[in-house]
Amino acid sequence: MSDRIVDPSLGVSPSVAIPFNIDWIFPRLRNPSSFWYWASQFVVAAVGIFSKIVLMFLNKTRVYNKERLVNLISKRPKDIPLVTVSNHYSCFDDPGLWGCLPMSIVCSTYNIRWSMAAHDICFTNKRHSLFFMFGKCIPVVRGNGVYQEAINLCIEKAAQGHWIHVFPEGKVNMEKEELRLKWGVGRIIYESPKIPIILPLWHIGMDDMLPNVEPYVLQRGKKITVNVGQPLDLNDYILDLKKRQVPEPTARKLITDKIQEAFRFLRAETEKLHSERE
Repeated sequence: MSDRIVDPSLGVSPSVAIPFNIDWIFPRLRNPSSFWYWASQFVVAAVGIFSKIVLMFLNKTRVYNKERLVNLISKRPKDIPLVTVSNHYSCFDDPGLWGCLPMSIVCSTYNIRWSMAAHDICFTNKRHSLFFMFGKCIPVVRGNGVYQEAINLCIEKAAQGHWIHVFPEGKVNMEKEELRLKWGVGRIIYESPKIPIILPLWHIGMDDMLPNVEPYVLQRGKKITVNVGQPLDLNDYILDLKKRQVPEPTARKLITDKIQEAFRFLRAETEKLHSERE
């Protein structure tokens, strides 16, 4: 999801090492079979229940404006996509964050998000690839540009009205810096045939629950704060970009900048809410 432009017809860039062939995954995610849905339902439900237990029962989690997220997932028009964006502080952010959602969402393969996952972490062999594929994860090759298959597939899923979650920082931000967001999210939003609802989230404490240092063991009793922001009303802004025929690289950067601005406000608000909790 970097800014580097590569040929859209290329599956992967020859400059990026691919430890395990992922080409076979995209056709299965693009046109899921009946078996895929059955297997996905099993994996999603198992992971969803586990996430809910860890997030809501074993730790001290408070979610602000949860109904906003729940309503947009379950009550938006079927043909309108939802793109959620959040900071990325822990490897357990996804699926862990979704443990706050009702069982009808977190345990349903029809309702839960599509999400991109690093190919060199989650898709390193056939067994891991099947697990994450059934978990509705799309392998993204970091460093392979915004025109790779993962971004293309996200745009296709958006065209079908699905919920897509993106970590626009592009990696686990262990230093919690204000990183320049990757432009892949801007391309997904700009090239979606129907402008998505864009919903930012910010969370604090997930890296206390699963530290980013060995031995990577889930903790109990940690204070976690999740704050669901206001949907970003970018419809008129995006329509104006298209009307003026702003070049796609420029448009995706401008859209990503809007998300970065929303993140700044939401981060400050969430840090205040988190510090005020006992």
